[in-house]
Amino acid sequence: MPDLPALLADLLPFILIGLAAQMIDGALGMAFGVITQTLLVSAMGVPPAVASASVHLVELFTTGASGASHIWHRNVDWGLFRRLVPFGVLGGVTGAYLLSSIDASAARPFVMLYLAAIGVYLLWRAIRMTRPRFEDPRYTRPLATVGGFLDAAGGGGWGPVVTSNLLIQGGDPRKVIGTVNSAEFLLTLSISIAFIATLGLAAFTMVTVGLIIGGVAAAPFGALLASRVRPRLLLLAVAVVLIATSSYSIYKAWPII
Repeated sequence: MPDLPALLADLLPFILIGLAAQMIDGALGMAFGVITQTLLVSAMGVPPAVASASVHLVELFTTGASGASHIWHRNVDWGLFRRLVPFGVLGGVTGAYLLSSIDASAARPFVMLYLAAIGVYLLWRAIRMTRPRFEDPRYTRPLATVGGFLDAAGGGGWGPVVTSNLLIQGGDPRKVIGTVNSAEFLLTLSISIAFIATLGLAAFTMVTVGLIIGGVAAAPFGALLASRVRPRLLLLAVAVVLIATSSYSIYKAWPII
């Protein structure tokens, strides 16, 4: 039987990574995938393929906990939720099944350039915002389809693509973040089923266990922050995280582009 203190010591770095990443993702509606994958590969030396598979499986647990917490704090717009989920699932399942034959990662640097530009625009809007005025986002179905596809085939994209574009359309930051996080559970469930059907449960490792513990523990706090923080500050934080994560991805992919 493994020594419990040694087991906890092995798990602790992955628990802390999951905790930090989910706190940011739950509060801002994005960045769990890019933060965990970057730290696992760059700081912990986990092979990229193992990191990617682990993160997708972990998100099945973290998005469930985060979605439940956002529902509890009344951060969900159910009309928007119903428009996002079916098309997000369609895009996600398609991306998961086409991953073996299409190199979607080749498009990732250009998607990151687009998201960095959106981040700059949202930053400008946050700085200029005086009295918040929100509108119901209109272009949701194609956006959900693209976001779901990129999330499965490109190793992430639902949060940054969908959240940022809904905010550009004038959505209330609290409702957008809560709805996108809640919808992501059903998206992740469908993607995980598709991956498990083709790849099996090989991704379920010690890394996965640690990330699940940390991510699930942090989920309620992210939703609480989203419900309490002022819209202008939320928009500003989303813009900064979007610019930072996109710029890092562009830097890493620079030889490609």
